[in-house]
Amino acid sequence: MESSLAGRTFVVTGVSRRKGIGYAVASRLAGMGANLFLHHYAPHDAGQPWGADRIDDVVDSLRGALRDGATLAHASIDLARHDGAGQLVGEASAALGHLDGLVCNHARSGGDGRLDEISWQDLDAHWQVNTRSTILATQHFAEQHDGREGGRVIWMTSGQVAGPMPGEIAYAASKAALAGLTASVADHLVDRRILLNTVNPGPVNTGYLDDATADRPSETLRDVLAHCPSGRFGEPDDPARLIAWLLSDEGRWMVGQVLSTEGGFRRW
Repeated sequence: MESSLAGRTFVVTGVSRRKGIGYAVASRLAGMGANLFLHHYAPHDAGQPWGADRIDDVVDSLRGALRDGATLAHASIDLARHDGAGQLVGEASAALGHLDGLVCNHARSGGDGRLDEISWQDLDAHWQVNTRSTILATQHFAEQHDGREGGRVIWMTSGQVAGPMPGEIAYAASKAALAGLTASVADHLVDRRILLNTVNPGPVNTGYLDDATADRPSETLRDVLAHCPSGRFGEPDDPARLIAWLLSDEGRWMVGQVLSTEGGFRRW
């Protein structure tokens, strides 16, 4: 698959940190010969326990992974804005021309809680970033797609479809909406030769599962790890391998699916 995406151009959102899933996906696509437009928004990560990376370091590392002839562009865009999704696709198209694929990896963290703790502001904040911007980015991507073979969209959900997440009501609601909408949007897109699938990456350690930078108590981390039969949390490249496959011609028979790549994670 090393050159299976040569000549194709992909937008990957949420590529702000080298420990993130977005970075792992972009690295895979670069190694497969793709052109890349990277979305990042470091101010979000700067406010989290794991902190932000230097965007220049992130971009330079991925630029160095490109194969001969491939190009890369990037932009910082706040997807909470009502026009953020349009800006994303507009800037990507202006920089790199026709876009073949869109990976909506971005997500909001923080400002969440149990049912009796959350406010309408918490719910709206997660909806704006996780759900609304993903739907609208998909809409704008489809508008610029010219019907050629190889159109792909990947959405990201989480494990709320397989078990409870009582401490993350706003996040779970916003991600469950994407999982529930997958079949309907995929049906609309497939006639335009765009294949949509949604991926649940499972418990992948992007920094939030390290004791020093976790956003939850150490006892919770140990409990989650005890439910991983491999004895380890997922690594960003674990879901990235599936996503890269779905974006390639090898994944052309997968349409409208919500796929979990969790390493056998046991919820009970």
